[in-house]
Amino acid sequence: MEVTVIDRAAWARREYFEHYLTSVPCTVSMTMQLEIAPLRRSGRRLYPAMLHLLAQTVNEHGQFRMALRGEELVRYGSMTPYYTVFHKQSGSFSNLWTDYAEDYGEFLARFEEDQRRYGASEGFSPKPGLPENYFTVSMLPWRGFTAFQVNTPDYRYLRPIFTMGRMEESEGSCKLPLAVQVHHAVCDGFHLCAFLDGLQQKIDRLAAPPVRPEGRITP
Repeated sequence: MEVTVIDRAAWARREYFEHYLTSVPCTVSMTMQLEIAPLRRSGRRLYPAMLHLLAQTVNEHGQFRMALRGEELVRYGSMTPYYTVFHKQSGSFSNLWTDYAEDYGEFLARFEEDQRRYGASEGFSPKPGLPENYFTVSMLPWRGFTAFQVNTPDYRYLRPIFTMGRMEESEGSCKLPLAVQVHHAVCDGFHLCAFLDGLQQKIDRLAAPPVRPEGRITP
């Protein structure tokens, strides 16, 4: 795991970091209605596909890979998703993590293995060995929303927080609400908008699955 310790004294963002971490500690939240019709047409499963797309985009933006490790400010070389799974019988949830892989097929295989081994296990985090280079994702498939916020009152949690809601389909369009929360000490509105634009572009570029001559979609 690659970790870079930031030299705050020489860091161009030092003044902003100190202001938004100590003087005026605050986070920034934005909710976007993602157009995921290309993802639906691609035949990919929604949750693992979005986890992979989020991780891909996080790993392209240094502002989304920052954390405080004790008093050290660090930037991870890559991040892996730490996500919720819902238990219908009890109404509770657990958090699982799946090692990121650039190739979606490889990531999906890892995700499915984690679901097989730990998906039915209750408890807060049943899969052992959570790496420190994680970011959190949750999903509320029961409701759509136009705004969503998670409160982190100690203001030392610098990692991004992602929350997805229920998708809504109509006339060839499919919208998925995505709320993103970042810490203003390491991320500005410009960086947040660049992240969301990059994520939407990745979704737009998804191709439909190959079709056999007889018209059946290839698994």
